[in-house]
Amino acid sequence: MVEDRGDWCISRQRIWGLPIPIFYCKDCGKEIINDETINAIKTLFAKEGSNAWFKYEPKEILPAGYKCECGGTEFKKETDIMDVWFDSGSSHIAVAEANPDLGWPVDMYLEGSDQHRGWFQSSLLTATAVKGKAPYRQVLTHGYVVDGQGRKMSKSLGNGIDPMDICKQYGADILRLWVSSSDYKVDIRISNDILKQLTESYRKIRNTARFILGNICDFDPNKDNVAYSEMEELDKWALLKLNQLVEKIEKAYSEYEFHTMLHAIHNFCVVDMSSFYLDVTKDRMYASKPEDKSRRAGQTAMFIILDTLTRLLAPVLAFTADEIWQYLPHTDKDNAESIMLNDWPEAKAEYENDALDQKWSKILEVRDSVLKALEEARNKKLIGQSLQAKVVLKASGDTLKLLNENLDILPTVFITSQAEVVESTNSELEIEVLEADGDKCERCWIYSTTVGHNHDLPTLCDRCSSVL
Repeated sequence: MVEDRGDWCISRQRIWGLPIPIFYCKDCGKEIINDETINAIKTLFAKEGSNAWFKYEPKEILPAGYKCECGGTEFKKETDIMDVWFDSGSSHIAVAEANPDLGWPVDMYLEGSDQHRGWFQSSLLTATAVKGKAPYRQVLTHGYVVDGQGRKMSKSLGNGIDPMDICKQYGADILRLWVSSSDYKVDIRISNDILKQLTESYRKIRNTARFILGNICDFDPNKDNVAYSEMEELDKWALLKLNQLVEKIEKAYSEYEFHTMLHAIHNFCVVDMSSFYLDVTKDRMYASKPEDKSRRAGQTAMFIILDTLTRLLAPVLAFTADEIWQYLPHTDKDNAESIMLNDWPEAKAEYENDALDQKWSKILEVRDSVLKALEEARNKKLIGQSLQAKVVLKASGDTLKLLNENLDILPTVFITSQAEVVESTNSELEIEVLEADGDKCERCWIYSTTVGHNHDLPTLCDRCSSVL
């Protein structure tokens, strides 16, 4: 658009605007514009604003006794005004350069896509003429808000939506979530259906926070914290996924890809947390002794996850993040008053572990296959809940080796009562679902052959008996 611009007519024939500061001699018709006249006008405008041009006669604006080269002392003012784009295009000097808190050039110009031929360009032209470089370090452009069918909002169509109505019905954070979840580089659609879908996404993020808060209600990070090196592998995996999320979010924010950021957080909450980690650690959280080290390790990981997640969400879900912060336990170095008064999270090298990532990717692939087999068994009425099942895994090669090395945690990963691994000549994984051995423990609901061993607590398994 700059390259194709042949010229720029900066004058407009309007009765009011930013005046072109030129006088004309009534005797010889010569235009009067020089350092002396410009300084007089500048001083007046600084004191009274540009309206003074229309308020005063030429002799009241010009220096006392001013004369034309021809000797004339009678002048008239230019009646044309500056093009409005010259007004806004010079704001970087009038506003930014004059304000020590802003400085020149500014960090960013942010406006709609039509400003490539307007404000963005007029600012570039004036700055290049005066300063020799652009007045901004970067430019960010956006589309416009349209209705759910892609139509421009207008009174005649009656398809406009008042932001305050959204805030009253859904809360301000849903409005902020809608803006941030949209690809603003194109026109942004909004409708009640879109807002309802976003409310569901919001609820999943919020429920993840609520679930973790419930599980760390008796956790004090200043005294119950378990060192990373002493955590269980599953907790280390959760922190690895958190680390990957922090890196994604940092990149998304820095590139203004807000919809990418929210998609990553939503995916983390739904897939990594709710559908897996938080689900498979329930037994550890609910059935272990409160001060059990494995439980405290899980609580430590959950605390770190929610603390970090809340900081990542704060720029968008400002009110929700601050609400979560009021219920989160805090370390001594945190500012408990508000999330906004704390540091931005950074990825930790300690949590990076490619071998762990690859290993658990394979375990989760097996888990997906087991979950399908459990669902089929449920449909056939072989089992009800997954804890009523014992899973027999027939494998060979690397898969067999992986499963045997992690046999003790497989029931936890699958949320079954038992899991067995059998060597097979078949290269593909085979899964058999059987009824679990033993009886159901009344406390942890896991089926075990140890239920009834303790005569004082005949309905509990050995683990729950020892805990009580």
